Amino acid sequence: MAKKAKKQTTEDMLEELREFDTPSITNVVATYPTSPLCLGLYNPWTENWYTDQTIRCMYPGLGPLVGYAVTCVYGLPDPNFNRLTFMDVLDALDAMPKPTILVLQQKFPPEIAGKVGLAGGNMVSAMKAIGCVGLISNGPSRDIDEVRPMEFQYVLSGITPGHGAQAVQAVNTPVTVAGMDVAPGEIIHMDENGACKFPADKIEAVLTNVRKLRVEEEERMSRLQKAKSAKELRAIFGGHSYATEKKTV
Repeated sequence: MAKKAKKQTTEDMLEELREFDTPSITNVVATYPTSPLCLGLYNPWTENWYTDQTIRCMYPGLGPLVGYAVTCVYGLPDPNFNRLTFMDVLDALDAMPKPTILVLQQKFPPEIAGKVGLAGGNMVSAMKAIGCVGLISNGPSRDIDEVRPMEFQYVLSGITPGHGAQAVQAVNTPVTVAGMDVAPGEIIHMDENGACKFPADKIEAVLTNVRKLRVEEEERMSRLQKAKSAKELRAIFGGHSYATEKKTV
């Protein structure tokens, strides 16, 4: 009698999701709501579930990363609120299942927002020590050369070398970064294309469908590369958003 296949753990599934690029994940999360492989978790245009062009991946060679979102907000020090520090951010990272990704919303005045080199080598070293694999932020960070060998991902608006006084304004509250709304505990998938999010209870469904999508797309691309005419291409694309079949009367 054949042995029953061992069920994957959540950790196994998260690790396997790293085999897929972020656009493939978006395809099964929400991009093509009419596709049988799309879970349709969000209205693809009206809901903020993936990042826009205002941030970019600093270390494309690391490949896709996935983890549970921990969130925080940074801004200028406020004399009326000084209850939180970076240690509270570290506590939140430590308490979350692993791996984690810190989604950091920067709220600084426009005149300095582009020159806040917020996270650097010391912060990243501390975060990495407790299972954090990357940082997504709507502003810049620094120490890009120092962080590179740590194999910790930065997805940022850019790089700048310095900063002034700053303070934590919130930890593990909903944030919005580069057009993506994130709540603590959601799953973040990111690579050089950007990042997207989906609920943690959909990990297995996303993985199941993206496996099927890979097989389907590999087969389709093979056929496309062998096609010799627009007619053949139309037949291959039939039923997909890339092309609409003309109806004959």
